[in-house]
Amino acid sequence: MDYLQLTGKNILVTGVANKKSVAWHAARLFEEAGAQVLYVVRSPQRKESLEKLLAGRPVFVCDVERQEEIDRLRDEVAAHCDVLHGLLHSIAFADYSAGWLPFHETPREAFLQSINISCYSLMALANAFRQLLDPHTGSVVTVSISTTRMAAENYGYMAPVKAALDSSLCFLAKSFSRFSQIRFNAVSPGLLKTSASAGIPGYVDSYLHAEKATLRKRAVETQEVANAIAFLISPRSSGINAQGLVIDAGMETNYFDSEIIHPQGT
Repeated sequence: MDYLQLTGKNILVTGVANKKSVAWHAARLFEEAGAQVLYVVRSPQRKESLEKLLAGRPVFVCDVERQEEIDRLRDEVAAHCDVLHGLLHSIAFADYSAGWLPFHETPREAFLQSINISCYSLMALANAFRQLLDPHTGSVVTVSISTTRMAAENYGYMAPVKAALDSSLCFLAKSFSRFSQIRFNAVSPGLLKTSASAGIPGYVDSYLHAEKATLRKRAVETQEVANAIAFLISPRSSGINAQGLVIDAGMETNYFDSEIIHPQGT
């Protein structure tokens, strides 16, 4: 049974870095459902490093910090297919090279670069592909976080950047509704084991704490996030627009769990 109704559909996937990437897990689901997946990576070097993983698949290069590369990507994809049915925006970047800093000391350049790559790129890609996306069933999904209100100090300015992303998808959904039925949604996962998260200072400790806070005492898996992405991209989610789907295994309801308040032996 073709539940997701993605057979023969064209889906553009950004953000594959390796086998641990959310984008890679989602792309595999798309392919299993019969979709044609077009991959976008950030540099020729990344394309080369993924040569074995993405062998035989169409792979395009685009640095989303550069508008000319986004425009070129649009033209290259348009030459490859007549229509896109889905677009996965799984792009985020924060420069933690300066180490942990209090939020009020966030470097201007680092914050603006993160906004550009992690948030504005969604707007830029959506605008570039607005005429290629199917106006009736097109679906755009981005990857956010489970909450932007929890001031995790080691996550720093990335949470405010994700808050901007969450707001932007609502405005994009409204803006695109003027001329299409293209939907914009986000998956908003709790802490995951990805190569990107490894660059966040103190992430392992935060991950282990978050795992204790889930109702099932087991962290969210990347595949679970990919499952939600596949649903939101598919026509099966046609009534969902301008929303963020939280995938945190119940963590937000469980901060006062007795095992957290009273750790064993205290």
